[in-house]
Order: sequence, then C-alpha cells, then structure tokens
Amino acid sequence: MRRSTSPLSLTLLGFGVFLLVLAPMLAWYVEPRAKRTPIDINSTTVLTGTGKYFDQEALRTKSGQELTVTRRVLGNVQASEKHGVAIWDVSQTIDNPKTVKLNDPRKAFQWTTERWVTDRATNKAVHCCGESPKRFGGDAYLKFPFDMEERTYTWWDSTLGDTVPLRYKGRAEVDGYSGLRFTGSVDEQVKVGTRQVPGRLVDEPDRGQVNAEEWYSNEKINIVVDERTGRILTVSIAPKMVLRAPGGERDKVTLLQSDKLEFTEKTRDEQVELASADSRKLQLVGETVPVAGAASGGVLAVTGAVLVLRGRGRQAEHRAP
Repeated sequence: MRRSTSPLSLTLLGFGVFLLVLAPMLAWYVEPRAKRTPIDINSTTVLTGTGKYFDQEALRTKSGQELTVTRRVLGNVQASEKHGVAIWDVSQTIDNPKTVKLNDPRKAFQWTTERWVTDRATNKAVHCCGESPKRFGGDAYLKFPFDMEERTYTWWDSTLGDTVPLRYKGRAEVDGYSGLRFTGSVDEQVKVGTRQVPGRLVDEPDRGQVNAEEWYSNEKINIVVDERTGRILTVSIAPKMVLRAPGGERDKVTLLQSDKLEFTEKTRDEQVELASADSRKLQLVGETVPVAGAASGGVLAVTGAVLVLRGRGRQAEHRAP
C-alpha cells in the first residue's frame, strides 16, 4: 500500500503537541518551584558612611568618623534540607575607624549573631531549628518575597530586635536597574539593652559602675528591591544609639549616630548583578519560553495536523474504486 502520511507531518504534529504540553508545565509547575529562597547562600554586604561614635579610650564622642556595618550570611545547607526550610546564620558588626582595621567581630563596636529560619516559598518566618531571636519575624530580611507588590512590608531590624513597617514609595533606579522603593523609620527611641559603664559617663559620679540603658532609633530607612526576585538592590539607614542612666529619660552619651549609612559601590554592583541574572532566569522559565513554546507549538501542531489529514485524504482517494 502506498503511504501518503509523511514522516515530516508526524514529526511536526508530535513536536507541536510536545511544546504545547511543555509551555504550561514551565509556567505552572517549574517556575513556582524555581522561586525558592536559596539555602547555599554565602553573602557579605557592607554599608559605610560618616557619623559619630563613642571612643572608649578617650571617653568622648568623636564626630566626622567613617562607620562600617558588615553583615555576613551563611546558609546551613544540611539543616535546611533536613527541615525543608531556609536556615541562614547571620553575623553583623558595626565598626568605627579603629575596630574595622582589626577585622575581628569580637572587637567591633557592636556584634550580633542570629539564625534566620524562613519558608523558602513565602519568605515568612518559621519558628524552628534553633531560630534566634525567638521573636524573629516579618516579611523581609536579607531579601524580600518573590513577586513584590506595591504595598507595605515588614522588615526585620536586627538592632531593634523587631520589625519595622516599610511603605511603598514608587519606583527607583539603582545603577540603571529599576526596582521598587520602600521607606520606614524608628522615630521613637526604643530601649534595646544595657551596657556596663562608669557612672560618671551618665552623670552618676558617685557610682563606680552602672548598667546604663542603650536606646535606639533609625530615622531614615530607604530600601530599593528587585520586583521579581525580592533581592535588595541598595539600602540606606540613619541609626542612632545613645546611653541613658538607669531609669533615666535623657540621653547622656551618643554611642553611634549617622545621617546615612548605605551600601558600598561594590555591594550595590553585586546585588544588581545577582538580581538581574536571577530575574532573567525566572522570566525565561515563567514567561519567555512558555509563551514562545505555546505559540510555536500551536503553529507546528496545526501544520502537522493539516499535513496528516491531507495524507489520509490522499490515502482514501487511492482506496476508492
């Protein structure tokens, strides 16, 4: 019997159907699973600026000094895989010109360590796996959720030990890359701890050592975030930490103050590059390939089907008496 259905028509039909099936799979199955907080993170971000700090040797506050905030984040891959969450161990130091040269967190003006545990899909805090502090929470930490919206988010402030609402303020560009801008503040001073100091520092000369109270505020928090990935492109803050006498209501010593600490150029460039690369990957899997696949698959499937039908028609003609 003469074969009228060509291999080409079957190939076109089969490949077209394959693309039609692949397109929704990429958009509805693969892409959502690609939007997961990484667990193998090894990141260092640095903020710098000028301001005041208290020199413990000179026993006075010095102005116009270079201040540095360094945050190191290391993902605990084994524990993350075991519990199905993202577990990040975080170390943050605040350094003045003297301590930054030592490159030793134990010598820093302030050193805090935390363990952040989050849901890999939603970025919400998860209370397990030795998270620290126990009241850790909010929507955003080192990164924001995927697919950002133009609304208010809550950002974890490690110095405050609590969340701060950040309100959407429009779009902004960082090194030519567009992101969403959010701002917030800690206007009212908040007690965040105590520090043992000579009583005379807080106007209590009759007492040798006192547990002075540390109070914190942050008047200007400005963050620009990549819309698709939630990666922070740049940050600027204006922290202030002071000492008060135990139970006192007046600031006695300025420990640290800056009108603006912001990402260094190197950190900003790295964040923009990572955001751009991750965003392109998600767009490719979630939009570009599915749309192109569906369009191409439709054309190939229709073309193949038409050729198959024509072939069968010719076959029927040959069979007719």
